[in-house]
Amino acid sequence: MLTLFHHPFCPHSRSIRLILDEYGLVPRLVEERVWDRREEFLALNPAGTTPVLVEEGVPPVPGAAIIAEYLDETRGDKLVQRRLLPRETGERIEVRRLMSWFNDKFFEEVSGALVMERVYKRFIPSGRGGGPPDTDIMRAARNNIRYHLAYIGWLVRKRDWLAGDSLTYADLTAAAHLSAVDYLGDVPWDEDETAKAWYARIKSRPSFRPLLGETLAGLPPSPSYANLDF
Repeated sequence: MLTLFHHPFCPHSRSIRLILDEYGLVPRLVEERVWDRREEFLALNPAGTTPVLVEEGVPPVPGAAIIAEYLDETRGDKLVQRRLLPRETGERIEVRRLMSWFNDKFFEEVSGALVMERVYKRFIPSGRGGGPPDTDIMRAARNNIRYHLAYIGWLVRKRDWLAGDSLTYADLTAAAHLSAVDYLGDVPWDEDETAKAWYARIKSRPSFRPLLGETLAGLPPSPSYANLDF
């Protein structure tokens, strides 16, 4: 039995949920509000961040990139064509590079900032950093997303998918981060039709359906969020 400690709007958690679904793995989902700093959760991951994957007989696996590697190491050989991390060294490097781009750079500049300001701050006590959103941070994030979209479009014009000729961790990672921002209506899809068409392909996959079906009370999704023909 796999257990995934996650938050529905954590972009890193969303990427692992997509990967698990693509691999046909159904975890027990435990929603974790990291700002509560639960001792039981900190014992699993002292960094206090989501996601964390727990499987019997092995130590807790913290962080999206480490979980992705763990799943490839433990299940990859049996997946053959469904494997999301290629076998060739050069291809694996490119997938990992793009995963880092979105898990680190895009998160810092766009998705992490917007989710914090527009979602998490609603629930975090004021003494721990909650309160009204910072409009300057949101403005900067909305401006930053434009060059990330242009980069996605540039990659897909050269390749069938972000990292090459097949769907990989790179695509699911990027789409997970975009999905959190798309829920909030902050993705300017009309600025790059190639990036939009790529996202529509990912969004139409069965693994995306659970994410598209989830909503947050008091914060409805953007009109196009669950629309496959947006």
